[in-house]
Amino acid sequence: MSETIVAGKRAVTEAIRSGAVTEVLVARSARTSPGVRDVLAAAERGRVTVREVERRELDALAADHRGVAARVGPDAGVTMWSERELATHDFADDDFVVVLDGVEDPQNLGAAARSAEAAGAAAIVTRVHRAAPVTPAAIRASAGALAHLPVARVANIARALGRLRDAGFTIVGLDGDAPGSITDEPCPDGRVAIVIGSEGAGMSRLVRETCDLLVSLPLRGRVASLNASASLAAALYAYVLPTRQRPDEA
Repeated sequence: MSETIVAGKRAVTEAIRSGAVTEVLVARSARTSPGVRDVLAAAERGRVTVREVERRELDALAADHRGVAARVGPDAGVTMWSERELATHDFADDDFVVVLDGVEDPQNLGAAARSAEAAGAAAIVTRVHRAAPVTPAAIRASAGALAHLPVARVANIARALGRLRDAGFTIVGLDGDAPGSITDEPCPDGRVAIVIGSEGAGMSRLVRETCDLLVSLPLRGRVASLNASASLAAALYAYVLPTRQRPDEA
């Protein structure tokens, strides 16, 4: 992306913290609201220019801006990795990454990134083709989390998983048809890549076959499945994080 617009209080605040914002735009009528005051305080700390505008100017720039938007530089402050950078990154011994195999909805990409960043993921991996790019809508849906989470866009997910395996990662796929659930066995120790399939078809056959382990979520209600971002959040907090609890979190 070239310079673009990020809208919404939380997304703008996180973009300011990432150092990507060149200018904050605030509707005159919204300047005194508590949320906007927080944005203004962040802009002051970050020494970012703030300009008051008429609300109609914001309306022309972004939908659902809630009185505040920001101009950001290339990629909106998102750290983008190539497949090579993903393979050569110096990961910590217990790092985990989230891999999205064909998630096409920017809202789902943003929601998944929000869960991944909140849980402490080291990166998120997604496809270049037939997958949601990092758009302003995705950044807004991530509540600004994409400003803090490296995103590797790769041409071939199965090949990228092979590179991660070579880097010491265990590849775990979430699959509704898996023989065991996340409650049957603990998450493997060490580096782990958690793979989530697309909203409709799930993981592709080749990606599923590339996984070292397949696990499902125990669904005890009447719904047959959860969406991609909800499945990811459940797996991260009920499966991945319990094996990575720091001593000061016990």
